[in-house]
Amino acid sequence: MAPPAPPAPPAPHAARVLLTELAAHGVRDVVLAPGSRSAPLAAALADAALPAGERPAGAPALRLHVRVDERDAAFLALGLARAAVVEGAPRPVAVVTTSGTAVAHLHAAVLEAHHAGLPLLLLTADRPHELRGTGANQTTVQAGIFGPAVRLDADVPAPTGRPGEDRDLRHLVTRAVAAALGTRTADPGPVHLDLAYREPLGVDDAAWPAPDAAGRPDVVARVPAGSPRADGWGAPEPADPPGPVVVVAGDAAGPDARRLAEARGWPLLAEPSSGARGGPNALAAYRLLLADPDLGGRVRSVVLLGRPTLSRPVSALLARDDVDLTVVAPSGAGWPDAGRAADRVLPGVPSSWLAGPAGDPRWLAAWQRADAAASEALDALLDDDPSAPPIRGTPPMTGPRAVRHVARACLPGDVLVVGSSNPVRDLDLVARWDSPPAVVANRGLAGIDGMVSTAAGVALGLPGRRVRALVGDLTFLHDVGGLLVPTTEQVPDLQVVVLNDGGGSIFATLEHGAPERARAFERVFATPHAADLAALCAGYGVRHVRVGDGPALDAALAAPGRGLSVVEVRVDRADRRALGDRLAAAVRDAVRGPAGR
Repeated sequence: MAPPAPPAPPAPHAARVLLTELAAHGVRDVVLAPGSRSAPLAAALADAALPAGERPAGAPALRLHVRVDERDAAFLALGLARAAVVEGAPRPVAVVTTSGTAVAHLHAAVLEAHHAGLPLLLLTADRPHELRGTGANQTTVQAGIFGPAVRLDADVPAPTGRPGEDRDLRHLVTRAVAAALGTRTADPGPVHLDLAYREPLGVDDAAWPAPDAAGRPDVVARVPAGSPRADGWGAPEPADPPGPVVVVAGDAAGPDARRLAEARGWPLLAEPSSGARGGPNALAAYRLLLADPDLGGRVRSVVLLGRPTLSRPVSALLARDDVDLTVVAPSGAGWPDAGRAADRVLPGVPSSWLAGPAGDPRWLAAWQRADAAASEALDALLDDDPSAPPIRGTPPMTGPRAVRHVARACLPGDVLVVGSSNPVRDLDLVARWDSPPAVVANRGLAGIDGMVSTAAGVALGLPGRRVRALVGDLTFLHDVGGLLVPTTEQVPDLQVVVLNDGGGSIFATLEHGAPERARAFERVFATPHAADLAALCAGYGVRHVRVGDGPALDAALAAPGRGLSVVEVRVDRADRRALGDRLAAAVRDAVRGPAGR
């Protein structure tokens, strides 16, 4: 019989206690960006990631994902957390780094998780306290580095092996997981544990601690997240909003927005990542229809769920003095009200609103007729002479037309991870789904960073579903490092569709792209480039195909294959601003014509 393994020194032992407790609280995935000071956690994770028959006695079962770049690691963790939300079972995902600048690289993903309400556990290794402020290598101020963006920030002293130390660490993990999930606050988000470790950092064949529930709470009771309670509101429910009414569903609004719109017969203005974009009340061209005086001009009440981020017409609607605005915000201390115009803020949709009488059917019908006419006009304009051969050297497709192909290829069981700037706005305009795919977007801060890694995390977290990413070329180049998967790691099944227009065309649609600003525009906004995406993909060992027309794009979308692949779609940028004007004019003419009335 083999002798029992010796006890581990304080740092490796504390790392094993931490991981054992995280697993006991439901953590399944840990992303590691390797380094020296985090060696106790890395070595323990290597044990925990072994197959069931090979794991040391007492080691928990964890899925380990290793990445070279801490920023990619953090966004991969963010994607894994988003995948858990898509599954309907949110759970924290941990990311482990060494000390120094490694910690700073997490900040962009931390901010996105903060604003999107995603549970990340940031486990950053640090030098012990006696080395701080001494000029010791890779030592800086890490505790508090993320400021108010985290739900809990703990500066954990280096373990010494004192009595009660394991109990204290287990209690801290309980608090950390509860804070990340928003169990007590209904406000999930990132949590930072800055973990100081003294040498020795590594150990072989040390015993794992046994899970120990003594002296700690097994379950932190969840506070209701604001949905209507069975015993009522404790006060009369609010009266129905005065009509005509529309429902605006911003990012992460959830299915209640669609339920409310369909129960009351109200038009539904839903962003693609709202989780509510589908069914007969959802309108594709809503942001252009808001300019019509008989539609947008007649709105007198808005019920807002989620966080709207895509459209200036929607922002203008929500700020109007003549519109009664109800904000439904089930979680968090704040609520979305950029126009400072909310008339009431509710923790959930009142049950009487879901069961009340339907609104005037003529109001919804008017929007539906206009949306059908607008969609027909948009299709006709985007399809204008699609068989004509492209002019030599000119990309043959526009962004909206390419995005329409992607939207049509997405089935109800698929997951579409969509990047910021034009891709998500084009999708908002052309996507018409009765049963939509799950649409995921980093709209917490709407940045372009980390999108390839986020999509990879979503794909790893949802291995049974087809996952596709839709991004622009600058978004792709900003996170091209997300293509790097170490040879020891699982490669996600992910198809990345890159709309390559050689620069930042989103700015062409804003005031910066006005003709009178053309002299400065190309250099300081468009940032043109001549990057060879095929060569970049080849360097990372990733499959790449370049397409230039609809049939070729459809063929690539229909057969994504296994593993990681990139579909590059060459699209036109030179005409982007004028195209937007033509689309708006086509919708305006169609709606004012007989078909839209």
